Amino acid sequence: MNKPISVGTETKEGSVTLSSQGLANAWYIEESHWIRERDNVVAKTWAGLGFSCDIPDVGDTAPVSFMGLPLLMLRDEGSNIRVFHNVCSHRGMQLVIEPGNKGLMIRCPYHRWGYDLSGQLKTTPNIGGMGVHEVEGFSCSDHGLKEVRCAEFMGIVFVNLSGDAPPLQDHLQPMIDRWEALAGKQFDQCLVADTNKGSLELTVNSNYKLAIENYCEAYHLPFVHPDLNTYSPLSEHYNLVVEPLASGQGTRTYDLTRGNQAPLPTFPGWAQSQLKTGEYLSLYPNVLLGIQADHFFAIVLLPEAVNRTRERLQLMYAGQDALGQPHTERRENLLDAWSVVFAEDVSVVEGMQQGRASPGFTGGVFSPVLDIPTQHFHHWFSERLPA
Repeated sequence: MNKPISVGTETKEGSVTLSSQGLANAWYIEESHWIRERDNVVAKTWAGLGFSCDIPDVGDTAPVSFMGLPLLMLRDEGSNIRVFHNVCSHRGMQLVIEPGNKGLMIRCPYHRWGYDLSGQLKTTPNIGGMGVHEVEGFSCSDHGLKEVRCAEFMGIVFVNLSGDAPPLQDHLQPMIDRWEALAGKQFDQCLVADTNKGSLELTVNSNYKLAIENYCEAYHLPFVHPDLNTYSPLSEHYNLVVEPLASGQGTRTYDLTRGNQAPLPTFPGWAQSQLKTGEYLSLYPNVLLGIQADHFFAIVLLPEAVNRTRERLQLMYAGQDALGQPHTERRENLLDAWSVVFAEDVSVVEGMQQGRASPGFTGGVFSPVLDIPTQHFHHWFSERLPA
C-alpha cells in the first residue's frame, strides 16, 4: 500500500492519487490478529484509557477492560494518576470490579490481601495459617502490583503498555503545535470537564478501528448526518493529516450562536477571524478529538472484543465559568447535538463490521480526494506491524 502524501491544513481536489488497497478483513474479525495488533501496534504507542475526571479524589479507582487486559486507574496519596494491572499477586483475582473510592488500601475480594495506592503489597491475612500473617522467606516488597506507564494530557489518561514510547508530550507535539496556533498557548490548561451534563457512553458492535476510520473522514456527512450537514456542509470541510500521529477533517462553518442561548466562553487565544473553525482528529490508535472555539471533546474507544467497542465521550470547556448556570441550556444542547451525531454513526460502523466477514470485500477503494485521512490511518497501522 502506497503512503499518501503528507497534508498540512488542506488537501485540494485532484492533488493526489491513492492506492485502492486497505487493510485485510482479518484485522477486523480475527481474535488472533486483534491480540497481535495489541502487542505490536497499540502497546508500543500511547493509547487512551479514560479521563482524569473518572478519578478526581485520592483513593478513587476505576477498572478498565482494554483489549483483553484488566487494568486499574487510581489516584494515589500524592493526587497522581497511576495505572496498574488489575490483578492480585496471590491468585490472579481481579482486584477492583466496580469504580469507587477504596480509601488508602485496596483489598482483594478473594483472600483480602491489601495494597496501598502506590501498588505496594502491605497485608497478607492468614498467609501462614489462621492468625499468622507472615511466613519466612516471603517478602511483601517482591509482590506488589504491576504498574503500567501512564500520563495525562487534555483531561485524558493515556497508557503505554510496552513502557518504551517517547514521552507523551513529545509524542503529541505536532498536534499540540497545530491546536495551540488555533486556540492559544497551553489551551489545555483551560479545559474543565463537564461531569454533570457532558458525558456519553455507547457500545458499538464493531472493531475499534472502524470508529477511527469513520470519524476521520467527512465524506459520509450529507448521507449519514443530514442535520449536521445543513449548518456544517461537506463543501465547507477540509482534510487534515498531522504527521505522524493523527488524521481527520475540519470545518469553516461551526455554529457558535445556536439561537438565543447565551454564548459560551471561548478559548482566550482563539482568533476572532476563525470563530467558525472546528477541527476533528482521530488520534491513533483509539482517541477521537474535537476542538471548537467554545468547547473541546474527547472520545476514548475501549476495545472490549475484536468486534465490540465501548465509546466514552467527555465534553470540556474553556474555563470554570462555562459550567455556570447561564450556560446550562447551551451545554445541554451541545451534548444532545453531539449525541445525535455519534448515534447516527453506529449503524454504518456496525454495517462495515458485518461487511468484513465477506470474501467479496478485500480492502476496498479510496477516494483520491475525500478518503485521504482514512488511508493515512491504514498506512500508519500497516507500517507498525511485524513483517
